[in-house]
Amino acid sequence: MRENNILFFTATIRKWNKLLNKDKYKDVIVDSLKYLVKIKKIYVYAFVIMPNHIHILWSIREPYLLPNIQRDFLKFTAQQIKFDLMKNHPEVLDFFRSKRKDRNYQFWQDRSYNNILDNRKTIEQKIDYIHLNPLSKKWNLADTPENYKYSSAKYYLTNECNWDFITHYYEHS
Repeated sequence: MRENNILFFTATIRKWNKLLNKDKYKDVIVDSLKYLVKIKKIYVYAFVIMPNHIHILWSIREPYLLPNIQRDFLKFTAQQIKFDLMKNHPEVLDFFRSKRKDRNYQFWQDRSYNNILDNRKTIEQKIDYIHLNPLSKKWNLADTPENYKYSSAKYYLTNECNWDFITHYYEHS
């Protein structure tokens, strides 16, 4: 895969648990994305953090590989959430107990989704999907896309740069 392929990435919390309802866990996701951008491993073009899943449009920068970035991102965010749960909400940990030999807890479902977006029309459709996700009847998290805090919608719809790690997709499409 060449650098700057824009990918649509989705990861879901195990058993669709609404673990990401808490802003402090959304902040773990944001901080991890910021860090990966800062150390020049990824570009982030769009994102939304929902109560039980995330969608990200990103590209992996050379010489890094998608499977490694994805694994490290999911592992790091899971560990940070686990540390907070152990300290502040130990009763919640049982929901995420794992029977696997390589871990005691599992927060992200196996097999997150990645899809290469190969043209602007598809990229724009995914950006719209990401930004409209919080408005769906199922969630009803905001009245307009730009009013949902944990999304890149404000950046695209009002040109307000509320997330300093976002790169406009025009730069790489």
